[in-house]
Amino acid sequence: MKVSVIIPVLNEEQAIAKVIDDIPKTLVHEIIVVDNGCTDQTAEIAQRNGAKVVKEPHKGYGSACMTGIKTVDSSDIIVFLDGDYSDDPTQMHTLVEPIKEGIADFVIGTRVPCEKGAMFPQAVFGNRLATYLMKVLFNAQFSDLGPFRAIRYEHLCALNMQDKNYGWTIEMQLKAAKSGMTILEVPVRYRKRIGTSKISGTFIGSIRAGVKILTSLFKYGISI
Repeated sequence: MKVSVIIPVLNEEQAIAKVIDDIPKTLVHEIIVVDNGCTDQTAEIAQRNGAKVVKEPHKGYGSACMTGIKTVDSSDIIVFLDGDYSDDPTQMHTLVEPIKEGIADFVIGTRVPCEKGAMFPQAVFGNRLATYLMKVLFNAQFSDLGPFRAIRYEHLCALNMQDKNYGWTIEMQLKAAKSGMTILEVPVRYRKRIGTSKISGTFIGSIRAGVKILTSLFKYGISI
């Protein structure tokens, strides 16, 4: 089965080479780095390290992911991975193998163990609140909204993803749960990112992300 890796990036020049280098090359078919408005050397470094680089000028995590999906070259499994080196790409087998073996359609990496300081307190609180509400309100059993995830390509297309920002992960998980997919959570290491977070690294960014995640939860939970 062919595996494509999609990495949305915004100014990750310090980390992107490490991320790409640690991806198991015998496992993946292609690595797609989506430049979501970088003003540094991220795109050039990614290309030099063997990734296919595509541009998405419209800012937003979901926008970058959707652009990456559109450029996939006949793959069976899509892996989403952050470009800040907080996720450990060497653990990609853990997410992909259950899909290859027919055990799961969608695998989420839950951030356990989480290195001290890897997640800001506001991010930890927001993550716990969102997963709690998903369980209580929509009977969707998740313990994390981790960005490191793998899904069958055909199932991903069937979800008809719409969110162009931070609600992307919530939308995918709620739609996957409602569709009857076989979903598996597996523990993955999570460490301090390289560089400064564009979301939880600032108070305003955390508030905006939190509001977006909660509104997305109700929007997609009620509509499906």
